[in-house]
Amino acid sequence: MPVSEPNPVLVHDYLLVHRGAERAFAAIAACWPGSPISTLLFDEPAMGSLFRGHEVRTSRLQRLGADQRHFRRLLPLFPAAAERLPVAGHPLVISSSSAFAHGVHPDPGAVHVCYCYTPFRYAWHERGRALEELPPVLRPALRLALSRIRRWDLAASRRVTHYVAISEFCRERIEATYGRSAEVIYPPVETDRFSPGEPEDFFLVVTELVRHKRVDLALEAAKRVGAPIKVVGRGADLDRLRSLYGGDAEFLGRVSDEDLAALYPRARALIVPNVEEFGIAAVEAQAAGRPVIAPDAGGTRETVVDGETGVLLPRATANAIADAISATDFSRFDPDRAVRQARRYSVEFFQARFRASVERAQGRGGGDVETSSSADS
Repeated sequence: MPVSEPNPVLVHDYLLVHRGAERAFAAIAACWPGSPISTLLFDEPAMGSLFRGHEVRTSRLQRLGADQRHFRRLLPLFPAAAERLPVAGHPLVISSSSAFAHGVHPDPGAVHVCYCYTPFRYAWHERGRALEELPPVLRPALRLALSRIRRWDLAASRRVTHYVAISEFCRERIEATYGRSAEVIYPPVETDRFSPGEPEDFFLVVTELVRHKRVDLALEAAKRVGAPIKVVGRGADLDRLRSLYGGDAEFLGRVSDEDLAALYPRARALIVPNVEEFGIAAVEAQAAGRPVIAPDAGGTRETVVDGETGVLLPRATANAIADAISATDFSRFDPDRAVRQARRYSVEFFQARFRASVERAQGRGGGDVETSSSADS
């Protein structure tokens, strides 16, 4: 049931591509139909009808015409732009943040609830990887920008009334980074879109193709054991991966919801090579009755039952994934057991818990900001 009072303003980092965070934000927005949305950048064609009925207000950076391929070039400008996003006049601010959305400036006394996917990974726990992706001549400038963002990010975290984390893994990161406590509410997954089918002889990867997703581990593992593998997704790492593994893997690009729902049940298993904060694809695969190969860490430790709905690896290396591919009898996994596991993350269950969390935060008032310790700056 939608919540109508008070009328909040909803904030998301950027609405440029239709992925897990955007689906979660859409589930949040559906709780408050008609509420305005503030975001740094908005690609209306890419979002389609996802936020129909909401007025979408953007930062001034929208004028630069950045899209999913190029928006990272604006990185140093995002903190100041986030602070200027229009949230004034609303007693309730709900942000959906993996980077900058939690840095808005609510009115004094307003309640700000942040649904946090992770503290900004490139400023904190993946800073080294971000630097490695640039030519050496550009690294000093990025290092300086990220240091400034870290200082800003800590200050921004103190303007949030209540954090909600997407997993225990994320909750621990919020505490370590910001010194803030957080409630855990798992993200919504549209589990009713998927159903079991007859598996075929290929493995599947579903993710954004960027370096930190470590897709090359899955591709290298499949190549070593001669296993067919299909990759769903696009991103900055696509050309590199295609040049290395184009003869061994099938790159499908982005696919429609209908095509993805048809792919999952046909796969022998989904491979998740990276440590994910949650990992919606792993839940989607289980909703389609298929097992998951993933690290025994991060979100998949919380969503995949080792030996029952998948194989959890002590370390996600190409060799470990290859061993799991070649040594596991995937026919022994019960599709019904996987489906039952996935249903724990339905949209309806998420919305009910999130609405209750927001109501509790409103009861505490806008000045109740809990700080457990000082984060290392």
